[in-house]
Amino acid sequence: MSMSKRALLLSLASVAAVGGVVAGGLAASAASAPEKPTLSNGSAHYTAPSASGDGSFTYTVDVSDNSGIKGLKVIAWPASGKTVPTKADMRYVESATCKSTSDDTSRCTYKVKVSKKEAAEGVKGTWNVSTLATAKDGDTTFVSKAIAFDVAG
Repeated sequence: MSMSKRALLLSLASVAAVGGVVAGGLAASAASAPEKPTLSNGSAHYTAPSASGDGSFTYTVDVSDNSGIKGLKVIAWPASGKTVPTKADMRYVESATCKSTSDDTSRCTYKVKVSKKEAAEGVKGTWNVSTLATAKDGDTTFVSKAIAFDVAG
């Protein structure tokens, strides 16, 4: 084998070794980085009031974090509105009821009654849901538009 081929192979071996150390370091760094809560399997359902009673709005979602879930704040708002809730706004909104389904996941449900008067005065059309998930270790995830649903007229 010529000297130039040996030098090339040694150079490639050095690059591979350094690349392996860097990749290993990145993997260790990623493994130790704190996870943020994640939302999955979300669904929203609006039922208009009827002659026999109130309607309702229900939002259900699975929330996961490696430390477990402390809670979920939820607010629904008309998509045609000029303001979108912010993370700071979420401290003033209601909480969903969360029930643990495993060590790191909870199924959270937010349900509210909708009276005939509220439905008559409310905005028809597309609405969005904003959420703020909080993990037991204090990490948070804010989603300004977690899901959309329609309020019929």
